[in-house]
Amino acid sequence: MVSTPVFMALAGLLAAVVGGVTLLPLLRAGKRGIWGTLVAAMVVATLGLYQWKGTPAALQVQSIPVPASLAEGIEQLQEAMRRNPDRVDGWVLLARSQQELGRMADAAASYERALQLAPDEPGLLVEAAQARAQADPKLLFDDTGLQWLQHARELAPDNERAIWLIGIVQRQRGQAEAAAHTWETLLPRLKDGAATALREQIDAARADAGLPPSAPSAPAAPAATGTTLTVRVTLAPALQARVASGADTLFVIARIPGGPPMPVAVERHPAQAEPLTVTLDDADSPMPTQKLSALQEVEVFARLSASGNAMRQDGDVESTPVQVKLPAGKPLEIILGPS
Repeated sequence: MVSTPVFMALAGLLAAVVGGVTLLPLLRAGKRGIWGTLVAAMVVATLGLYQWKGTPAALQVQSIPVPASLAEGIEQLQEAMRRNPDRVDGWVLLARSQQELGRMADAAASYERALQLAPDEPGLLVEAAQARAQADPKLLFDDTGLQWLQHARELAPDNERAIWLIGIVQRQRGQAEAAAHTWETLLPRLKDGAATALREQIDAARADAGLPPSAPSAPAAPAATGTTLTVRVTLAPALQARVASGADTLFVIARIPGGPPMPVAVERHPAQAEPLTVTLDDADSPMPTQKLSALQEVEVFARLSASGNAMRQDGDVESTPVQVKLPAGKPLEIILGPS
């Protein structure tokens, strides 16, 4: 068996490679679920090692090689999990890391292992269901994923992501009226901008069901202070030749620091040699229930994609993620590619 200090050191090293500051909470508080049953006393040591509260001897463990890449870190964590298969936190960290590399099937399997150990964590149930759908070739939720979402909603009736995703499942299955009713329960909880975006989805579902719109479309609310983030992306000289053909796509992405890979705001543009300036706001969110304006801090990066797929693929080039406190006082400058 791998000792707890050794496992914690390995987890800390992998978390550093992923770019997180702490391993836990793996899911953010509030909308990301309650993780009090996990290792609440874990903190990051200054050398990237983890120790249990009250066990400073954890810092005296044998040195573990720092992984040279996220892929190598994943291999090390997989080996640790084979020896310590009862660690919920380890399976979730492994799943998150696999998602970062686009290994959706592996991530779904890791989430499932975590659920076997913690079947009643709403946040974990939602993350696992979403990962399972992302692993499907058609991005469809199966019966198991739906059961997980329904269980999450039973445990946490106000879990907005569970409600939103259940509505997506219903839409995928041709249950347009049911989807509209599901999403309508979210409207009283949302700010004007998010509610307007969700109402568009509700009315589209109602139209498919042969029903009239739920209410006249409200005019778009003006953006509130702090809900926008201006990002200027400049391609390094080494990438200039690559984008000359015009075949590449440039994504500018903001997401929750240390959270799931699902963006809270994303814009897609044809890649170009000239610097690109975009302004991210609530309208750029792929999920009406998760908005930029609801956050105090985001992680922002740019991705150059040959496939044009928002999911990370081999050959993509990404900038180093930068954490930005909101509201941002000035535009964020990002240089994409080797200097």
